[in-house]
Amino acid sequence: MRVWAIIPVKPFVRAKSRLADVLAASEREALAEKMLRHGIHVVKSTPLITGVTVVSRDSKVLSIARDLGVITVQESGTPELNSALYRAAEVVRVQGAEAVLVMPSDLPMHTVEDVEQIIRMGRYNGTVVIAPDRIDDGTNALFVCPPGLIPFSFGKGSFHRHQNEARNAGATVKIYRSDRISLDLDTPADLEYYHQTIGAAAAPDHY
Repeated sequence: MRVWAIIPVKPFVRAKSRLADVLAASEREALAEKMLRHGIHVVKSTPLITGVTVVSRDSKVLSIARDLGVITVQESGTPELNSALYRAAEVVRVQGAEAVLVMPSDLPMHTVEDVEQIIRMGRYNGTVVIAPDRIDDGTNALFVCPPGLIPFSFGKGSFHRHQNEARNAGATVKIYRSDRISLDLDTPADLEYYHQTIGAAAAPDHY
């Protein structure tokens, strides 16, 4: 199966605004870039991934992605995540994608094992695999086979919306849970949890 990963990325200057009380602007930008590089490395290191696409309106993001050997899609028009993902999915469909795996760029701990398990769960046509965040509200990974089976509905409450969209489409719905993939760094509480998880000794070297 030809699986393409799609990584949507906000402009670095706007990244992680909810961390402004605990991180300076330059630290937030550095955090966003580090997580992007981590995310690209993970999917490129996964043998079951055929190709990787980064979609963003930020020229710096796109330049980094191209330097790392990734296809890029320039987001245009009014910023809207789900529209940008639809466009990226159309691009990879032309490239021969038989399934897409959307993974936001703000996941600091996910691994090749996570990606492989999600793909194996969704390897049958007509399947949607959803990995929720820590509070079962957002979607931290979405596998759709084939592309276009359901509309993208990222944002607050997307975990439940994606399940409903999949059921409405007659798809098989599977949920992937992992402490690694459930953590996204959006709030100071997320950052504190991350530091506690990796250990206090490592925290000074991590964001």
